Amino acid sequence: MRSFFRTNEYAVLLYRLFLAYVFYFVARFLFFLYNKSVLNVESVGEFFSLSYYGLIFDTAAILYLNLLFILLSILPLFINTNRGYQKLLFYVYFTFNLIGYALNFVDFIYYKYTFTRTTIVVWDLLKHESNGFSMFFRFLVSYWHVYLLFIIVAALWIYLYKKVRVRHIIRPIRKIPYLLSSLIGFVVIGTLIVGGIRGGDFKKSTRPINMLDASRHVTRIEHSDIVLNTPFAFIRTFNSNSFKKMPFGISDETIEKYFKPIKQYSNNPKTTPNIVLFITESYGREYWGAFNKHSNIPNYESFTPFLDSLAQHSLIFSNAYANGSKSIHGMSSILAGIPSFKNAFTSSSYSKQDIQSLVSTLDELGYDTSFFHGAPNGSMGFLGFGNILGFQHYYGKTEYNNDDDFDGSWGIWDEPFFQYMKTTLSEKKQPFFSTIFTVSSHEPYIIPKEFEGKFPKGYVPMHQTVGYTDYAFKKFFEAAKKEPWFENTIFVITADHGNQIHFKDFYGKVINRNAVPILFYKPDGSFEGDNRELAQQIDIYPTLLDLVGYDKPFRSWGRSLIGDNDIEPFVINGTEYYQLQRGNYICIFNGERAIGFYDIQDKGLQNNLIANRNAEMDELELVCKAFLQDYYERIIDKEL
Repeated sequence: MRSFFRTNEYAVLLYRLFLAYVFYFVARFLFFLYNKSVLNVESVGEFFSLSYYGLIFDTAAILYLNLLFILLSILPLFINTNRGYQKLLFYVYFTFNLIGYALNFVDFIYYKYTFTRTTIVVWDLLKHESNGFSMFFRFLVSYWHVYLLFIIVAALWIYLYKKVRVRHIIRPIRKIPYLLSSLIGFVVIGTLIVGGIRGGDFKKSTRPINMLDASRHVTRIEHSDIVLNTPFAFIRTFNSNSFKKMPFGISDETIEKYFKPIKQYSNNPKTTPNIVLFITESYGREYWGAFNKHSNIPNYESFTPFLDSLAQHSLIFSNAYANGSKSIHGMSSILAGIPSFKNAFTSSSYSKQDIQSLVSTLDELGYDTSFFHGAPNGSMGFLGFGNILGFQHYYGKTEYNNDDDFDGSWGIWDEPFFQYMKTTLSEKKQPFFSTIFTVSSHEPYIIPKEFEGKFPKGYVPMHQTVGYTDYAFKKFFEAAKKEPWFENTIFVITADHGNQIHFKDFYGKVINRNAVPILFYKPDGSFEGDNRELAQQIDIYPTLLDLVGYDKPFRSWGRSLIGDNDIEPFVINGTEYYQLQRGNYICIFNGERAIGFYDIQDKGLQNNLIANRNAEMDELELVCKAFLQDYYERIIDKEL
């Protein structure tokens, strides 16, 4: 009976799948250990509760990765118990499982920078990196412990797999009973697979679970990342398209009321000052002392002495936020006023269209436009998107043409590259608009050898590189002051996103992880003050057009930070969920409806007030729907 009912084969199959569950729990525990400072789990019981809810996502990932293995294991081929066939199953099992499993280990480190499980979007970033192999080996050295852990865990998994084997059947098999029992097994296992991928639900109306479902049983949004696993996040976003219209039925009048997506200013006279815009890599608001005077952080310490002094003579926005979590998100938000949510706009098929932006509008006014990035040309997708926006000049590592100043990882050190930009700008005809995307304040947090010991080490590795980039700013402004174009230039400094967090009680909160600085400086002292209203990256574009007196209609979802008094300040961002800050509340929106309202000061999203909805909350949900409806319609209908 054993030979044609295949009980031994099915038992071994269950054991092998059970091993996957065991090691997914191990990966979840290690993920928690590496990221416990930002995951805010308060007890062992809470961790196990989240792990329990994570079983449905583990099931889905395990089934996705093992579909071929399961199929080959249950097909009635009469040779299934042969050693050669079992060897084939071994290689199929571990090829798929270990590749998928390795993605969990990526997030042991990467999660601290993105605060979300890694998805297929990461490939859109990596495909632009020409130095991918050198980066891999650098990561191997920097994070050797993660690689070692993976090897140890994988070896243990293989060892346990081999401990239980399928008994090899030598005697002849009764074919008809064997085929009939196999058919029954095929139907039962197939049904269980469908249910597992659907999250344990066998109803026809249900769909395979997705990343949003991870938040159904959590009270803190960051806990959904413990419930999830990275292979699931990666697989479920493969070939996905989050750019779909949201026809909420919001009228054009309502959209106009809240955003005025087509703007036209007449606040200031027409002028043509030069504009130099710094997008500073990973330079979150946390590091910059001038932006933390009102944060009330105990024992706060700044790592930006020069920029703090510059801020005293600038207009700063100390309650500003990024509209995305990655560098390329920052580029589209700041230059074109286009935020990114689940997927980067710049990585979508919709990015290849005419886009009105700072580049195009200033080009109309006769500006020379240029983009500087000290990394290998094309890195991060900046060159491609820069071409779409219409930059007349691109200056990268190739144009710099001196590898002696290469940091060995990302690009040319900030200090010499800032000087290169200054020299290049001095050769241009005015007016010019130039954007520089810096590189040095980035993992692996190293500085040139000649500066070792010059900057405070601080409390996290990021702090030393913050000090170095602050020094690069100092040297740039000292040199630029001597140039004839300096006095007639508006300087803007912001960041693409944040990075390592030390002051966790404030910047470890979910909303504040996206906090960035925004500064406007003009040498004549005409910009001064600390504005504490809500601000965001997409506001920079309309603010600059307002400042130069651009009086034609233009498309922007942001608002002028100096002139749009009829648009209430707001901030929108998010990945799986949309987060909208406005007025007295924060709205968490899942793409269909609001699932949470929080007091505007509750940046950790701890006390959901949705059970006590009021009129302002209802309006906030309407505002969110209005923004998303117009955002996706304009992108998909190519009305940018």
